[in-house]
Amino acid sequence: MNLKNLHSVFFLGIGGIGMSAIARWFNHIGVPVYGYDKTPSPLTETLSEEGMEIVYTDEVESLPEAFKASGADKLIVWTPAVPQSSNLYKFFGNNGFVIKKRAAVLGLITRNMESVAIAGTHGKTTTSSMVAHLLKHSGHNTAAFLGGLTQNYKNNLILHDEGSAESPVVVVEADEFDRSFLHLHPDLSIVTSIDPDHLDIYGDAEQLKEGFASFIRLTHPDGKLIIHQDAYQKISHADLGAAKVYQYSLNSGNIHADNIKVGTGTFSFDYVAEDIRIDGLELSVPGFHNIENALAAIAVAVNYGLSKEAIIEGIATYKGVKRRFEKICTNERIIYIDDYAHHPEEIKAFLLSIKAMYPDKKVTAVFQPHLFTRTRDFAEGFSESLSIADTVVLLDIYPARELPIEGITSEMLLPRITSPNKSVVDKEKLLSHLEQHKPEVLVTIGAGDIDRLVKPIEKWIKNDKA
Repeated sequence: MNLKNLHSVFFLGIGGIGMSAIARWFNHIGVPVYGYDKTPSPLTETLSEEGMEIVYTDEVESLPEAFKASGADKLIVWTPAVPQSSNLYKFFGNNGFVIKKRAAVLGLITRNMESVAIAGTHGKTTTSSMVAHLLKHSGHNTAAFLGGLTQNYKNNLILHDEGSAESPVVVVEADEFDRSFLHLHPDLSIVTSIDPDHLDIYGDAEQLKEGFASFIRLTHPDGKLIIHQDAYQKISHADLGAAKVYQYSLNSGNIHADNIKVGTGTFSFDYVAEDIRIDGLELSVPGFHNIENALAAIAVAVNYGLSKEAIIEGIATYKGVKRRFEKICTNERIIYIDDYAHHPEEIKAFLLSIKAMYPDKKVTAVFQPHLFTRTRDFAEGFSESLSIADTVVLLDIYPARELPIEGITSEMLLPRITSPNKSVVDKEKLLSHLEQHKPEVLVTIGAGDIDRLVKPIEKWIKNDKA
């Protein structure tokens, strides 16, 4: 299929962060874009403003005329986040439309471009955006399909310069969900982590490891694999393929950090590799885990020949990704930070960094569990990680694509949480709960619709009620 010869494209689940990046790419090259999503969001509203036509009713009658009959020049892009029981999915499937998963379309878009693919059960969005920024900021001809909105570019799609004499490099966030990353063929791969997740898809941790091993084997034989030391230890050496392997971690490996200094707004460090050392790096997106993400990103920058000066400037000017360690507001009474963490290891890394930054303050963590299956599978890990906070407030589980599972609730996490203060609170009552308890450092955590609470909390703080 020649994607550039399409008459139009319809996205089932256009409001997803990965789907919207591909929708923007088609819109950019002049292919009319239509889509469906369950509910409006700031992202879908932005897509509409960019010229895409979006419906919010799962009924055939809501479709634009162009998609009431199939044709070889029409494409349906589908994400499994929209169930196959959807009326629109069934209509397209029963009427001869070409339906491709988002990951397959991303593979088609990038198949003839040199690519850097970043995979991992956590850390991939920040690392992808760091790689893209380092290359783009230095003037390297770069495109990127990201799983978050970068603060530098206010977008999840970065476009390369088609008029440049320099061949572009495309940075791709490689999603392990539904084995999507197996549609890619990277020249250089990063694996940030292989912690158990998406067990509703993989079944168990061993199958997840095999999924990552299959992704690693897709790396070009003459390419490079930059892999976190913990992830490296989980993969059989026979599964690493022919690519040259570099291990990284905070304190050891072929690539590691030195002279780490923690500030309230920045983390500084030196980059140490076998053939290069870069001193005096300053990262304004805090977190020990973000230093590790930066190590992998810098390794890619070194691979593409960026100077030390360009790398230092690129790291210093990197602003992060929306909802990744995002400082929302602060005053003399309260500090408020929002984060997308939804896996126990992510929460652990996030809260340990928060405690290091504010050692003399009490931390209140508001957490919305994401998915019933994930809550069930990692209940003990969630409780242990959340216990790093001084106060834990749990919201109800966000179901996403799932139906409820009997006995799986946020309350089941409470007994193992060792924090001195812990409770489950309705979303509607959260503001009054916070006003009553006066947090010093407040963090909201989760991948569901907890982001809808960020603006109300910010408004409450700025109205001096904190």
